[in-house]
Amino acid sequence: MYLLSVFSDFWQEFRQAIISFDRISDVLDVLLVAFIIYSAIKLIRETRAIQLVKGAILLVVLYAFVSLLEMQVSKYLLSFVFSDLLVILVIVFSPEIRHALESVGRSSVSKLNIFNFVNKDNIFKREEIESAINGVCKACADMSDKKIGALIVFKKETILGEIIETGTYVDAAVSAELIGNIFFPKAPMHDGAAIVEDGRVIAAGCILPLTSNSNISSELGTRHRAAIGMSEASDAVVVVVSEETGSISVAQKGFLRRGISDGDLREILMTNFIKEDSENGSKIKKIFRGNKNE
Repeated sequence: MYLLSVFSDFWQEFRQAIISFDRISDVLDVLLVAFIIYSAIKLIRETRAIQLVKGAILLVVLYAFVSLLEMQVSKYLLSFVFSDLLVILVIVFSPEIRHALESVGRSSVSKLNIFNFVNKDNIFKREEIESAINGVCKACADMSDKKIGALIVFKKETILGEIIETGTYVDAAVSAELIGNIFFPKAPMHDGAAIVEDGRVIAAGCILPLTSNSNISSELGTRHRAAIGMSEASDAVVVVVSEETGSISVAQKGFLRRGISDGDLREILMTNFIKEDSENGSKIKKIFRGNKNE
């Protein structure tokens, strides 16, 4: 009856909290708990962790059922699981916990800059990134026609130092010619991945982690599995060109969008690396224009 006693204690605490709800700190407490629950759901809903959560819920229901019917043997076996439940959850959900901590760690105070002041450095960076996107799209279109395999990682906030160390340091401006040379068949670095950051190729020939998801299509080769694995381990946008079919794909947040055109690729990359800044800037301009008109 351990689980039932836990539920009973939780209900009593919850009831007591409702009765004594008369302070601003209680409101903040509720909002904080709601935010934590929302963030947890948002974190796991698009990952394999949602399946683990469903399994855990079924296990809890099963334990409540055997406890209610006083099935001693089943209850005894399940009690071993619930006695170390916290440790089990930490082990099972360790990738998701790590991802959550990384997400908190890469949060930047600069994102709270509601005025979105524009300076020359930001304008230059946007121009450099847009030029890099155009270069990659052109190179991918050429490689797609020639059925040349490629794997390109566009870094966002997650630090990729460990990945970069597995390849060759380049640090060069992105161009269609450079990308084509990196992935030219039998070139020294054509089998690895190129890392692009702020409009520059930081490294090439890098080794990416393969996905551990066993539910993906058996048609996908090593490049696509590495792309999915990289998108699961970071917030990067990963572009893949298939050596077998020449099709272009994009992996993000553990999902793979296959068979897109170079125009679709440009739109995806612009949305992730340019459009958000432009929209924020336009919103601020509209506010100031509205104030002027008044």
